[in-house]
Amino acid sequence: MLRRFGLPALFVIALFVVLWMRRGDASTDPWQTVISGPTMGTTWTVKVVTTGKPEPSAVKGARQEITATLEAVNASMSTYREDSELSGFNRGTATAPVQASPMLMAVVSEARAIAEVTGGAFDVTVGPLVNAWGFGPDKDGDVPTEAELSALMSRVGQDMIAIDSGAGTLSKARGDVYVDLSAIAKGYGVDQVAATLDRLGYGAYLVEVGGEVRARGLNKSGEPWRLGVEVPVAGPQRRVHRVVPLLDQAMATSGDYRNVIEREGKRLSHTIDPRTGRPVEHTTASVTVVSDTCMQADALATALSVLGPEEGLTLAESKGWAVLMLIRDGEAFAERRTTAFDALVAPK
Repeated sequence: MLRRFGLPALFVIALFVVLWMRRGDASTDPWQTVISGPTMGTTWTVKVVTTGKPEPSAVKGARQEITATLEAVNASMSTYREDSELSGFNRGTATAPVQASPMLMAVVSEARAIAEVTGGAFDVTVGPLVNAWGFGPDKDGDVPTEAELSALMSRVGQDMIAIDSGAGTLSKARGDVYVDLSAIAKGYGVDQVAATLDRLGYGAYLVEVGGEVRARGLNKSGEPWRLGVEVPVAGPQRRVHRVVPLLDQAMATSGDYRNVIEREGKRLSHTIDPRTGRPVEHTTASVTVVSDTCMQADALATALSVLGPEEGLTLAESKGWAVLMLIRDGEAFAERRTTAFDALVAPK
C-alpha cells in the first residue's frame, strides 16, 4: 500500500460490473474490454477499446503485463512493504550515497521539481510529521508539543535528500530522514501502466489506480473519456459534482474529507503543511488537477491542497495548470477554477 493520505476524491464514471461490452455484431465495431485487480492497498481498472473483440490470449497477456508493471512500482516505492527498495533506503542510517533504481530516481526527481515550484508545499520527507499528528500507522496519541514539532521539522525538507542523476544515487542529509512517496507514486504507477499499454499497441484506453486516472484516445462511443469529480462529502454515498472530459491526459484529486481526526476537540485535516509542520486550516475541500502525466497531477493536487485557495490558485494560474478547487462555503461548496481548466471543460 502506497498512500496513507486518505482516499482520493476522484472516481471514474463507468460501469465496471461486466468484463466484456460490445456494440453491434460486426468484427470491426468498437469493443471495450475491462480488466481489473488489486494493487497498493487499493484496486486498478483498465478499460481498453479495440476494433473488434480481442483474442482471450491478448487480454490475458495484457493483464499479466499490467500486474507486473504495478508490482514493480510497489516493490520499489511502498512504505508498507519491508522488502521494498524505499523501505531499505529509509532503514539505512548512513548519509553516504545509495544506488537507486531508475524508477525510484525518476519519482524522487519529479518530487523535487514539484517541491521547488510549489515553495516546499510538496515534500516527500513529511512522513514523520504525518505520523506525529496521528495519520500514520499509529492513530492514537496526543497533539505533538512545540518541542516535538521542532525536533521533527529538523528532519523535514527537500534539501534532506540529495539526488545525483549522473551516478544514479540518493543520499540523506541525516540518517533519520524518512521518505514517503505516497502522494506521487500511485500517479507514477498509472503512467507506467499507460506506457505498458502503449508498448502493447493499444491506442485507446483508460487507466485508473485508486482514483487516479490517465486516458488515451476515445472511448467506445468515439468521444473523450468522461470522469467525475466527486462532491467532497464523507459517507458511503458518492455524488458527482462535475464531469470532466479527458483526452490524452491524466487527472488526480486530493481531498481532506475522508481522513480526519479529532484532537482536543478540534477537527484536524490529514493534509500536513511541510513548511509549518501542522495540519492545514484553510477551507479547501478538494483539488483536482488535469495534466499530461498522472505523476505530476497526483503531486500537484497534494501541493495545491496545502497551499489553499488563494496561494494555490494564484500559483496554478501563473503556471497555466488546469485546476479545479472546491472550497467550503457553509454547507455548500464554491468552485474556483483556473483559465486552463475552464478551457478544458468548455463546450466544444
